[in-house]
Amino acid sequence: MNTLPSPEDVLEFWFARAAVSPEALKVQNRKWFNGGKAFDAELEAKFLPLLETLSAGPLAEDWAARGARERLAAILVLDQMSRNIFRASPRAFAQDRLALHLCKEGLEAGGDTALSEPERVFFYLPLEHSEQLADQDEAVRRFAALYETAREDFRDYVYTTLDYAQRHRDVIRRFGRFPHRNAVVGRPSTPDEREWLAEGGGF
Repeated sequence: MNTLPSPEDVLEFWFARAAVSPEALKVQNRKWFNGGKAFDAELEAKFLPLLETLSAGPLAEDWAARGARERLAAILVLDQMSRNIFRASPRAFAQDRLALHLCKEGLEAGGDTALSEPERVFFYLPLEHSEQLADQDEAVRRFAALYETAREDFRDYVYTTLDYAQRHRDVIRRFGRFPHRNAVVGRPSTPDEREWLAEGGGF
């Protein structure tokens, strides 16, 4: 039986040196958001069994109880890797509720403050992925606070993430949901949503 990756395996793969080096962060950022099919396939090969196990709940709760970094690792797999592994499938969003629960529980405990800027960005992303306006407001607050305290070398990066959070909130304010998910999850789009999508709306 193959051993599942550990929390540290997840963090090392995802961040490498991005938490300590702005140059390394640029390299990783390209992988995260422009890695394409090759990166998706690599994640599936390395982490699909872990994703399926964490999705069941108990292991995710176990990781989260160990500390902020282990909680972050669970969030990363459930909230971010799921979007790569199950791209263009409803399963991409099936873990969002659990990821959001882990995020909010962790924020109540205050453990996020011990993490680096790039790590905290991914800790907060379940809020940004939520279709509830209250969660979007909280995401903007968290990213704004992070920008105020960010190390100088990471401020531009955090500012970009704050901008994205504000843009996500704008979409939820307007539509109450993310229209670019509609086709994937089988929701009909309204005329206003179809017009917005035709004009290039989405993330």
